[in-house]
Amino acid sequence: MKFVDEATILVVAGDGGNGCVSFRREKYIPRGGPDGGDGGDGGDVWLEADENLNTLIDYRFEKSFRAERGQNGQSRDCTGKRGKDVTVKVPVGTRVIDQGTGETMGDMTQHGQKLMVAKGGWHGLGNTRFKSSVNRTPRQKTMGTPGEKRDLQLELMLLADVGMLGLPNAGKSTFIRSVSAAKPKVADYPFTTLVPSLGVVRMDSEKSFVVADIPGLIEGAAEGAGLGIRFLKHLERCRVLLHLIDIAPIDESDPVENARIIIGELEKYSAKLAEKPRWLVFNKVDLMSQEEAEARAKEIATAMGWEDKYYLISAVNREGVNALCWDVMDFIIANPKVSEVVPVAPEKVEFMWDDYHQQQLDAAEAEEDDDWDDDWDEDDDEGVEIIYQK
Repeated sequence: MKFVDEATILVVAGDGGNGCVSFRREKYIPRGGPDGGDGGDGGDVWLEADENLNTLIDYRFEKSFRAERGQNGQSRDCTGKRGKDVTVKVPVGTRVIDQGTGETMGDMTQHGQKLMVAKGGWHGLGNTRFKSSVNRTPRQKTMGTPGEKRDLQLELMLLADVGMLGLPNAGKSTFIRSVSAAKPKVADYPFTTLVPSLGVVRMDSEKSFVVADIPGLIEGAAEGAGLGIRFLKHLERCRVLLHLIDIAPIDESDPVENARIIIGELEKYSAKLAEKPRWLVFNKVDLMSQEEAEARAKEIATAMGWEDKYYLISAVNREGVNALCWDVMDFIIANPKVSEVVPVAPEKVEFMWDDYHQQQLDAAEAEEDDDWDDDWDEDDDEGVEIIYQK
């Protein structure tokens, strides 16, 4: 299945149903008073995270989702039926952005998590609501309010513990093949990896972590060179980044300059991503003797100003890979994932259901309706209608 990590959809909540103007009419009760019911509320639109999905490709074809409108009120004080909600399922890891405001509405990070993205309209009031001692035959009603309408940008961000960084052909896909059951394509030409892939590294029956492999970066990726930096967003939720460096590039390029290119592209993309814990891993040490590999790795690390620990591995024959994976596992256990809670300032509410209908009620009480002689019917203090028969 094609991997698609971005999509735009339109969500429209249902409008509220209108109130009803109706009067009770029976054989021996010709003037039974108002009995128009309220309308039903409009349906809402929800997003739900589903761990069985791994792409947004479905929303490249189906882009519009509309909830049901609330039914209008009916006679005999019958309230209209509420509109049915619509639930749109998205992969776990999807970020939801309102295109109109640029606001991030939420991150779908857990299976079964639900997020309301469009609220249905409020119901209108029937004429029963407007009866009073001075208005016994009200012909007023209120209309239901429109449901919310939004254009949403969906961005799928892979949920992984470890992210792989490096130039094309640094050995990222070979590494993930050697430590997990994932089988990304491996070849001896640049940009073999065209889409991100995930692999689960199982250390024992109880310990495991997830690795994300993304297409390689080249100089100028921030300006769109190569595959650009659009896949870097998949590393934002990783706890540690493994920066793979080809210790013996076939094109005889400078490994130090190659490493600086990656760091520069990270900083251009996001300062937050550039500040994430990053480990230096020298790959392809099987192409030279151990002494030569250690000397070259030390030379490169010194030229980069790297003072932390670094690793020498060969992803092809798994040399040094197991020790690296155990260190990663220990780091993940020592640094559990912390859910980020972004404080949201309370927004000023411009519309309230009570305010809307209170205005209608006030207007109705101010009006006089002299069409009928209403001495035949009155309400007691508890609101129970009393029918007088002569």
